[in-house]
Amino acid sequence: MSQFALLGKRRFAPFFWTQALGAFNDSAFRNAMVMLAAFQMGLPERQVSLYTNLAPALFILPFFLFSATAGQLPEKFEKTRIIRYVKLFEIAAMLLAAWGFHTHQLALLLAVLFMMGVHSTVFGPIKYAILPQALKPTELVGGNGMVEMGTQLAILIGMIAGNALMLLAGVGPLLASGATIAVAVAGYLVCRRIPAAPATAPELKFNWNPFSETARVLRITRADRAVWNAVLGISWFWFFGTVLIAQLPNYTRETLGGDGSVNTLVLTLFSVGSGIGALLCERLSGKRVEIGLVPLGAFGLTVFGVDLYLARHGMAAMRGVDWLTSLHGAGSWRIALDLTLIGVFAGFYVVPLFAFVQARAPREKLSRIIAGNNIVNALLIVLAAGFGLGLGALGLNASQIFLAAALLNIAVAAYIFTLVPEFLMRFITWVLVNTLYRVRADGLQHVPEDGPVLLVCNHVSYMDPLLLMAQLRRPVRFVMYYKIFNIPLMSFVFRTAKAIPIAGYKEDAAVLQQAYDAIDDALAAGEVVCIFPEGGLTGDGRIAPFRTGVEKILARRPVTVVPLALRGLWGSVWSRRDSRLHRARLPRRFRARVELVAGAPLEPIEASAEALEARVNELRGDLA
Repeated sequence: MSQFALLGKRRFAPFFWTQALGAFNDSAFRNAMVMLAAFQMGLPERQVSLYTNLAPALFILPFFLFSATAGQLPEKFEKTRIIRYVKLFEIAAMLLAAWGFHTHQLALLLAVLFMMGVHSTVFGPIKYAILPQALKPTELVGGNGMVEMGTQLAILIGMIAGNALMLLAGVGPLLASGATIAVAVAGYLVCRRIPAAPATAPELKFNWNPFSETARVLRITRADRAVWNAVLGISWFWFFGTVLIAQLPNYTRETLGGDGSVNTLVLTLFSVGSGIGALLCERLSGKRVEIGLVPLGAFGLTVFGVDLYLARHGMAAMRGVDWLTSLHGAGSWRIALDLTLIGVFAGFYVVPLFAFVQARAPREKLSRIIAGNNIVNALLIVLAAGFGLGLGALGLNASQIFLAAALLNIAVAAYIFTLVPEFLMRFITWVLVNTLYRVRADGLQHVPEDGPVLLVCNHVSYMDPLLLMAQLRRPVRFVMYYKIFNIPLMSFVFRTAKAIPIAGYKEDAAVLQQAYDAIDDALAAGEVVCIFPEGGLTGDGRIAPFRTGVEKILARRPVTVVPLALRGLWGSVWSRRDSRLHRARLPRRFRARVELVAGAPLEPIEASAEALEARVNELRGDLA
């Protein structure tokens, strides 16, 4: 099913439109307020500058003050009930805004902006916590991509609408007020269609102290190292995006020499690119949470950020040109492509991270982890503002600040990927597997989402562990022959994945015993372990007799067993079909279609070596 089909499902569509309408209103109101202050009240430039700089600070402040409290609400209470209260709050805010626009009371409009910050603060944890409840695991990436796309386009349309309505002489404030009130009411009516989403931790003791709760939320967010570093990755994206968006008006005016229409164009290119990247994540990931896309996104942000600087970085010879004239300037199409691709790779970067946090974090703590993420996001947004202002004070122009952010992205990404090698490992695995093969997976829902599991699979090629690693959602501890474990390059992947090297009793009895101990420790810790009971690669394409090591493992630690079968790999360059000389040539089955099939789980008492061999043979069928 395509991710767009979710728009026809009640479990997703009302929430999608609620989020999009809210994002539209945030953007439309903020831009209308800036237009009123900057162009329609005759205020001195110093005062205008004060208001335009104060506005973002007021919107961000609630994330510091109330995120910790907001994170408790979706876990303690039913989520759709909270959403309805939030949307009623938005209607009240827009009614106050209408009075502020009518009377030109900027103080009141700034207060409303603070209220909209509160609205976003409370809605954020609900937004990302409700998706895992509403969507199937295979829909999680696509659903997040749809939400990200909808949000980006809603923000863009809201910005254009807010600016355009305020430009209408005499009736601009009235029309802007009417539009935002109408959208808020529509959001409330739509949200009433969202299906019930039960509380995930109804027994939670509510803490009203924002300071102690903030400390507790951050401790919860940091509890899982991989989740915490995913949060840092998301927050860095907000830093990078804030620097980019904040500098675009200066870049448009100084480097491109454009007017407001050019600024709208560059924002449109970035927003559309982000939407495209978000939507492509589902296809590229095969409907799985594929964090291997994150390093790819980071790479693209740097490459096209640097190229944006190289395309044009001097001062414009002309000023005030419109968007059509700007597109005829030297390097304009290269700039347009860079801005679009920065958006595309931003989608590759952030969507898998959100999906990863949703999939990996405990359900009963997810809202608070999202709240912790929002706190860190807010901090990085403030730092981004300081970063831009500081470099500007040093005399750097907008294109040079873009370059600095793109280069800094290398260091930050390298730091995060060093802390969590799983991100880089998944990237290497994703590239290798998707370059060499076209993989179809079936029955992977049989692999439990949590708890200890022993996977057994036939062994056809040296690529088998990587193929399984690329398809299975949970991290897997592979038991593999120690000589394969030590293969250069692949060894990095296996060590990072915490693979367990094993040897035959006659080769090295100590290594064998260490392997059994490591397997037992992993299963005791609730991990997934995968073994190849044949004890080596098939030499003729048929499944060799399963050895009794699997029975020894289960006798020591009885756990659920899931049989797997690889199909279509025999004859690949990494199998033993050909001689060593023939395997050295180019693969004749490059981009071959292979299949991974999972069978129904077996209880430990049923999982003898003989029974598992028969079951894997059945799953593989005639396609070797």
